[in-house]
Amino acid sequence: MSAWTVIQHIEAPSGQANITFSSIPSTYTDLLLVVSARSVNASTDDALLFDLNGSTSNKSIMILRGNGSTVTSGAGSYFAMGYVSAANATSNTFGNAVLYIPNYANSSNKIMSADGVFENNATTALQQIQALLWSNTAAINEIKLRLDSTSNFAQYSSATLYGITKGSSGGVTVS
Repeated sequence: MSAWTVIQHIEAPSGQANITFSSIPSTYTDLLLVVSARSVNASTDDALLFDLNGSTSNKSIMILRGNGSTVTSGAGSYFAMGYVSAANATSNTFGNAVLYIPNYANSSNKIMSADGVFENNATTALQQIQALLWSNTAAINEIKLRLDSTSNFAQYSSATLYGITKGSSGGVTVS
C-alpha cells in the first residue's frame, strides 16, 4: 500500500498567470499533481504547460491527442499536461489534468506521464496523454504551471500536489 499526503493545495485568484509549488520536500517516493483549471484566453482551449526547478531545457514529450473526430500524435521539447477550457468554451467548465512523477528526488533523469481533457459542450473537445522526459539529475523541488497563451488562470482554477510514500500503511493525510 501507499500513502498520499497533500503537500499543498492552491486555488488561483482571478488574474494569476502561474501556479507554483516551491520548496517541495524530497521525503516522498513519487509526486502526483492534480489540476482543475480554466484560462481567460479568448479561445475555446489553452495548453497547460509546466516547468521544473525553473529549467527551460532538456525537455522531451511524446503526445497522443484526440478531439472527438481525429487522433494525432507528436513530439517536442516542452512539457504539457494537456489542454484546459478557455473563455470561449462552455461557461463554468474547467479542464482537468494529472501529472505523475515517479522517483522525483533520485539522481537520475526524470520520466513522467500526464493526461488531460478540456471540457466543452460542443462537438470538439480535446483529450491528450503524454510521456515526458526531463534529462536532468536534480531532485524536483519546484513545479510551475502556466498557460501556453500566456493568459491568466480563471478564478477557481486549482491545483493539488500530493506526495506518495510507497510501502506505508495506506491512506491519505493532509499536512
